[in-house]
Amino acid sequence: RMPLCQVSFLGSRVVVNVCGAIPFIGPDLALLCCGDCVVSGDTLIRYVSCRVIAGPEVLVGLVVAHLIALHEVGSNNPDGIQIKAKRGPDGHPLDGIPSHPYYTVHDIFGVVVFLTIFSAVIFFAPEAGGYFLEYNNFIPADSLKTPNHIAPVWYFTPFYSMLRATTDDMVNVFALLIAAAAVWNFIKGKSGMGLKVAAVVVAAVVIFLLKTFDAKFWGVVIMGGSVIILFFLPWLDHSEVKSIRYRPSWHKYVYGVFVFLFLILGYLGIQAPGVWGNLVIGSFALDIAQTISQIGTLFYFGFFLLMPWWSRKGEFKTVPERVVFAAH
Repeated sequence: RMPLCQVSFLGSRVVVNVCGAIPFIGPDLALLCCGDCVVSGDTLIRYVSCRVIAGPEVLVGLVVAHLIALHEVGSNNPDGIQIKAKRGPDGHPLDGIPSHPYYTVHDIFGVVVFLTIFSAVIFFAPEAGGYFLEYNNFIPADSLKTPNHIAPVWYFTPFYSMLRATTDDMVNVFALLIAAAAVWNFIKGKSGMGLKVAAVVVAAVVIFLLKTFDAKFWGVVIMGGSVIILFFLPWLDHSEVKSIRYRPSWHKYVYGVFVFLFLILGYLGIQAPGVWGNLVIGSFALDIAQTISQIGTLFYFGFFLLMPWWSRKGEFKTVPERVVFAAH
């Protein structure tokens, strides 16, 4: 998706504006990304360079990291048991199976299923009702025409919804929550007085920054943070067991609410602002869709940031020493 059609052209302008929202270095960074004062052929050259050169290198690096982790740690299993802890006389894990032919056949089957669905989309439903290819993708780029609504590709819509949900009121909510957390930690926390004072100072600095910079900048931070936080999931989960089979049953409800709100965020990211109208309370009008997006954003970050606490709560079941096989 290069800036040749209307959607990509306006998307490129959004990327440039996002870079320009960064304090202090924003204008220079926006000019560096754009290559000109406006989106032009220079912007196209920069985007092609990133996609053709940097993109494949990053993907190859991730594949290599995955293979190294698979070799060092081993693959997971439904019971979440470390199979390398139980080895046979030959030194191989008792519950392990050879990578070939089991995993090669398994992966080939997955690739075939993916290619089947991929081919069906390409040949029979490339637009998919506007979710894969929007109508505006077929309009030549024109800086004098702006569609009524531009939405990102479907897999970015939840994060785009979080970007739109970050308003001045949302920033005030963030500041209030941070202040409440600092006060609670100071009163109820079990750490030393030095750490408590340091936490209060850090909270005060963060609140100062929240109120200093524009909500547009914090929207960019929220959108980027919502993606980056996924990479820290292995360190955020402090549960005693890996498998959901042996975790407290109420954990499943937490996951269910998370998935539900994430799907709602994705849907609202596709729709135009104010799609569900306003809720009028006296002289105060509340944008229903925006409010739900803000609630979903708070739950999204609360799910991950509070995971070190709530993932340890509840009554856990006994984990077996060996993998429990149950034929399908």
